[in-house]
Amino acid sequence: MKKKWLLKSEPDTFSIDDLQNKGSSLWDGVRNYQARNFLMEMKPGDEAIFYHSNANPPGAAGVAIILDSAKVDPTQFNPESEYFDSKATIEKPRWFCPEVGFKKKFSRLVPLGELREHEKLRNMTLLQKGSRLSVTPLVGDEFATIVDLGSSKKN
Repeated sequence: MKKKWLLKSEPDTFSIDDLQNKGSSLWDGVRNYQARNFLMEMKPGDEAIFYHSNANPPGAAGVAIILDSAKVDPTQFNPESEYFDSKATIEKPRWFCPEVGFKKKFSRLVPLGELREHEKLRNMTLLQKGSRLSVTPLVGDEFATIVDLGSSKKN
């Protein structure tokens, strides 16, 4: 069974429009071990809500699809990259990233405040106090609920 995920990105850094324009991209630069472990669980065909964080307003912007399982994140070896990790080596890499593809942009951004209003989303990791992970699994109807919200006009 395919899993569902939530991927957060700051739209000034990489937005749903950027993914649409590129078609696909490595989901690189994640530097949190729990988020990295989630990235390593992703399999081709899994889907993800693309969420714009640190935006005004933050919210769900569209859907991405996992095209390829996590590979070694090349940014960890590049001293010019903001994601360089001096402790990572070719022999013992620390960070991994899947390739994600564009699936669809929602007809409207679903703001964080609206996500908080829905009973089906009340246990979603994103909405829990102190949750700051950039990659989290979605469970139950969370994915479908967000897709429905993004495909409809605000009630």
